[in-house]
Amino acid sequence: MRKIARELAFMLIYEGLFNKERDADVSFDFFSKEREILGDNALDFEDEIYVKQIVCLYDANKEHIETMINNNLFGYEPERVYKMDKALLCLAITEIYHYKTPAPVVVNEVVELAKKYSTENSAKFINGILGAIIKENPIEE
Repeated sequence: MRKIARELAFMLIYEGLFNKERDADVSFDFFSKEREILGDNALDFEDEIYVKQIVCLYDANKEHIETMINNNLFGYEPERVYKMDKALLCLAITEIYHYKTPAPVVVNEVVELAKKYSTENSAKFINGILGAIIKENPIEE
């Protein structure tokens, strides 16, 4: 179920990129519709907590996360990055550095989400950016 939870966290982060003044609690109302949307794949309580923690960690650290991304966009202006790709990068960085999920797991999952939701070149782009960020910012164990 973590895959589905990660996908929902991504959607909430993506929403936040468009609504700068969003209230995370209001966004969590999304969960009231969750069983309708996911049917048999509904999240359990632990996965709901995971999604809320990821979104809260992202909200609390978004300036630092965006700086990490922007510092590794060689040849790109930050405003040129697709919002979908940016949301996936934000999710990955949040989960790796603030939730402490192993980087290989997160990178693999985020690349799969990029293949599902973004452009043909997004998976390679995201993988490259995350690789550069991880190399530049070693993960504390």
